[in-house]
Amino acid sequence: MLPEGHLSNGKDTVKLDAKTVSALRLDGKTDAIFFDSEMPGFGHRLRLGTDGKINRSWIVQYRRAGSTRRVTLKGVLSPAQAREVAKKALAKVALGEDPQAERQERRAKDKVKFAAVVAEYLEIAARKLRPKTLYENRRYLTDAYFKPLHDMPLDKITRRDVAAQLVRVEREHGSAAAHAARAKLSGFFAWALKSGLVETGNPVAATPIPEPSKPRDHVLTDAELAAIYTALPPESEYGRMIRLLTLLGARRQEIGGIAWPELDLDAGVWTKPASRTKNKREHKLPLPSAVLEIIKSVPRMASRDQLFGLRAAVGFSNFTKVKLALDAASGVRGARLHDIRRTVSTRLHDLATPPHVVEQVLGHRMHRAGSAGTYNWSEYRDEVAAALDKWQRYVLMIADSDLRVTHKRFTETGDEKERKANRKTFIDAISEGDARWDRYLAMLRGDAAANVVSLPRKGA
Repeated sequence: MLPEGHLSNGKDTVKLDAKTVSALRLDGKTDAIFFDSEMPGFGHRLRLGTDGKINRSWIVQYRRAGSTRRVTLKGVLSPAQAREVAKKALAKVALGEDPQAERQERRAKDKVKFAAVVAEYLEIAARKLRPKTLYENRRYLTDAYFKPLHDMPLDKITRRDVAAQLVRVEREHGSAAAHAARAKLSGFFAWALKSGLVETGNPVAATPIPEPSKPRDHVLTDAELAAIYTALPPESEYGRMIRLLTLLGARRQEIGGIAWPELDLDAGVWTKPASRTKNKREHKLPLPSAVLEIIKSVPRMASRDQLFGLRAAVGFSNFTKVKLALDAASGVRGARLHDIRRTVSTRLHDLATPPHVVEQVLGHRMHRAGSAGTYNWSEYRDEVAAALDKWQRYVLMIADSDLRVTHKRFTETGDEKERKANRKTFIDAISEGDARWDRYLAMLRGDAAANVVSLPRKGA
């Protein structure tokens, strides 16, 4: 309860200055407010503490919406300083503002720390984002990248704060990491702005944008791809996954999370659910014979549906270990697992596969721009199956070092006319398969009886 009788009504008032304030006493009371005689609402409060000491503070008291409000002025202030602060506070009151409500609101906002809101954001994002994207958001927003912001009230983070952290991140982790970190932070604040958690805009906006990482353009040579394909034991989990990545051109998380319910082994089809594809669309992929053999060799576990990994509903995700084992076994340096997917795309085009079929193999939608994206929903099932069969023949050929060397010599030596003719012979054979392909391989092995050129094409 506030002490009675100490209101700004002209009673018990005194000119509050250094002399009068030092002379104020409680006179047996435990709590008393002495108001200034010249500035109504400005007062000095004395309270008896539990330790017997008298605690002093400056206050401003006013009425708002029929009730009395009181604000304590912060800091150790002299009477003159307190008077100036009180004057500004009472000026706000005169303009219709409510300093006490503002302070309460400020205290509430101070409890809304960056780290706490990020946790809420990630919890919501987990229902919408792909696992890799969620991991990247969590990594940049909760690790050391923006650690100085973690304990700051969300609405107090300014553009200067963000810019300073981006400079530090770029200095310590490089421009590519700073670019990615900025993008994740901007996405978070955009969500906070839409959610009403900040009112003054996105503090990431107009901050310097670090240079992004340059798109990878590395395509594996046939020798590198062969070394990667054959490096790890084919009966091992790592070996099986690398071979599936190579034969299908799939993304690593798609292979890591592949589950038995997605597979129709009788029909030879893998149906990737929309929840596990990058474009959020179901993707059906015909499986060539070598892929089916690998899948059928995987032991089924009663505890999970996934083919790989230890945890149910997650599958395999620690591809860092796979890459370390692969680098050590293959001797290929400077390559990434995603380079396999790029190589599959490039080589399929080299093998005269129509671009829209290659895009369908990869699960892309870029070939369906415009009206095609609305009306053309063909899966090109037969064309995709033929392309993957053709790719399987190519991979198995280059995996044999003798065949790889002989094939290279056959298609790349001689004059331009001869090279062009030999290349056509190879493309015809690998596209048709069956007997014509067998003849081509026999020719590479040095079988004098093999004449792949004279063998009639199917339907001829």
